Amino acid sequence: MKLTKHEHAALVFDMSHDTLVVDPGAFTMPLTELRNVVGIVVTHEHPDHWTPEQLDRILTMNPDAKIFGPQGVALAAPSYGITVVKDGDEITVGEFSLRFFGEKHAVIHSSIPVIDNIGVMVNDTVFYPGDAFTVPPVAVDTLAVPVGAPWLKIGEVMDYVKVVAPRRSFPSHEMVLSVIGKNMANDRVASVTSAGGGEFFPLEPGQSLDL
Repeated sequence: MKLTKHEHAALVFDMSHDTLVVDPGAFTMPLTELRNVVGIVVTHEHPDHWTPEQLDRILTMNPDAKIFGPQGVALAAPSYGITVVKDGDEITVGEFSLRFFGEKHAVIHSSIPVIDNIGVMVNDTVFYPGDAFTVPPVAVDTLAVPVGAPWLKIGEVMDYVKVVAPRRSFPSHEMVLSVIGKNMANDRVASVTSAGGGEFFPLEPGQSLDL
């Protein structure tokens, strides 16, 4: 399986002739060249994780792609026929087995409602928590680590990586950071990943991992 990181929270997985897309949002450059997409996962309703424009681009080229997300996404995007998933669900789409964990977005502020959020494990290998510090009840080989957001601070990120203890990690959700801020976050995540016996990969948009 090949994992390609795109800007912010967007991930693209390729396996055999099938492609899976996760969180194609507003902070991600237009995804215009994706073919053979069998599934799209949207972890929650915030626009940095999905937009109608991104979904329409993908669906125009892949009209049979299925979209998965929590109830909040289905309510926010009623015209897209979202397949609602919840904590503990397991689904197979094409070459991809998807396991879903978590229920709610991390708290941003007491004045802001807490929305639905679902994390996804792809082929029992890569876990992306969306906007939360969800710890799945299974071992994590490769963790997509959120490193920059209004709902987190770097100490919490480090504690999260320490608890999950992945064999590999890489940064995600970082378009809100400057270059200096991103480098600082990468250094912190790298240190705690290596302390747990894992390896950190400072992936930039367009770079890939073969898993």
